[in-house]
Amino acid sequence: MRILIVEDEPQARERFQRAVASLASATLLAASCAEARPHLATTPDLLLTDLGLPDGDGVSLIKEASTRGIPSLVITVFGDERRVMEAIEAGASGYLLKDGGTQDVAKAVSDVLAGGAPISPRIAKYLLRRLQPAPGNTPEVELTAREAEVLGLIAKGFTYAEIGEVLALSTHTVGSHVRKIYRKLAVTSRGEAVFEAMQLGLLGRE
Repeated sequence: MRILIVEDEPQARERFQRAVASLASATLLAASCAEARPHLATTPDLLLTDLGLPDGDGVSLIKEASTRGIPSLVITVFGDERRVMEAIEAGASGYLLKDGGTQDVAKAVSDVLAGGAPISPRIAKYLLRRLQPAPGNTPEVELTAREAEVLGLIAKGFTYAEIGEVLALSTHTVGSHVRKIYRKLAVTSRGEAVFEAMQLGLLGRE
């Protein structure tokens, strides 16, 4: 398991490194976008990145990681609306604020690696408020009953294995449903799927 940590503050970088020590067989470290890109080219198992970097925005790294099929976890001080949405739309699998402890970081990394989508409570509340569909919105995307069930569990942060247990499906079958959902919603990540589904009102239909 190889984890790429991109953080320009030495103390924070060391804290994140300690947090993933028991999870990673190798930890790649970078303090800027320029330092991170060669590491991304080696396809690590996870990108853990800050957004405010000396030579650019971590969102560009998230986009690049997404195109390579690498999940991303954002850990940053930025909790404003624009930053949150940019990161999620770029393909971030999780979004944490830096006020969390080392154990919070370790758990979030584990969740992302297991297919989850950890989000800081403050960010989750903001997303729910912002993405609440307007009354009368008619979804243009039609999901099967099973796909709707899978999507609902994805929105709750369930891993593929957990979804399989709840719905009595194999992990392979769950993955197949998720891929179909992604195609119908025209998205490439869990964060985007939840965002788009809430915009369309799909998560309100049980």
